[in-house]
Amino acid sequence: MDARLNLFENSIATKFLRHVVSAGKVIADSTLPATTQHLVEIRASQINGCAFCTDMHTKEAAHIGETSTRLNLVATWREATVFTDAERAALELAEQGTRIADAAGGVTDEAWANAAKHYDEDQLAALLSLIALINAFNRLNVINQQPAGDYKVGQFG
Repeated sequence: MDARLNLFENSIATKFLRHVVSAGKVIADSTLPATTQHLVEIRASQINGCAFCTDMHTKEAAHIGETSTRLNLVATWREATVFTDAERAALELAEQGTRIADAAGGVTDEAWANAAKHYDEDQLAALLSLIALINAFNRLNVINQQPAGDYKVGQFG
């Protein structure tokens, strides 16, 4: 399978990606736990059918010590006993924020309040930004049919 467009050689795509990636650095440098960041990226990518991002973020999470059990259970986190209450709140917010079109009300007050019990205001801002960012990356890659499976940890810096 080949991508429809080489995002890394096209000047417009490269400029765009440089800006989007730099925005992501703000999130990466926040106090939102890296493990939570990866879980959210993986779950949103699964929902959106983004194989490229699912590949990338599962490999990056494993690299920082995430277990295969937890990685294998992200899609079924509600029934899994291996996630903390804070991680569950982040995953719920990520799911609702990713599936906005599926619910007329968008993200529920309950999901937001639950996340707010576990994360301070800066972490909530990082979580909200992360959900928006990973959804943008997912859409870019899905539309482009970006192939998956060859990602190497740290490939993009």
